[in-house]
Amino acid sequence: MEILQIVGLGLIGTFLALILKEQKTSFAFLLTLVVGITIFLFLIDQIALVLRMLEHLAEEAHINLMYVETIMKIIGIAYIAEFGSQITRDAGQGAIAAKIELAGKILILVMAIPILSIIIETVINLIPR
Repeated sequence: MEILQIVGLGLIGTFLALILKEQKTSFAFLLTLVVGITIFLFLIDQIALVLRMLEHLAEEAHINLMYVETIMKIIGIAYIAEFGSQITRDAGQGAIAAKIELAGKILILVMAIPILSIIIETVINLIPR
């Protein structure tokens, strides 16, 4: 039933932000930011549970934890960049939001380079010479 709490908080925050936006736009933005962060904090326990489960599965499958940790970091970068760009877009700064998204994509590419190089090496070793 956590989703009902999250949706309720989001709806209340939305209605309050709409009311505040008419009089004080800066307060409306701050309220939006606080509601977004609160919803994220609601989900931290669930995120930790997923991370522990993935680490356990990787250990059972005898997969190097470095790869799993790298993939988790990539997913984290994607979520954080998305969250930041949405908040920035809500504040009316679409250009900055686009730059946050670009930075997230570049950081994901940088994080993926070790995995990509191992995949390429594996494919090259499978090709008969």
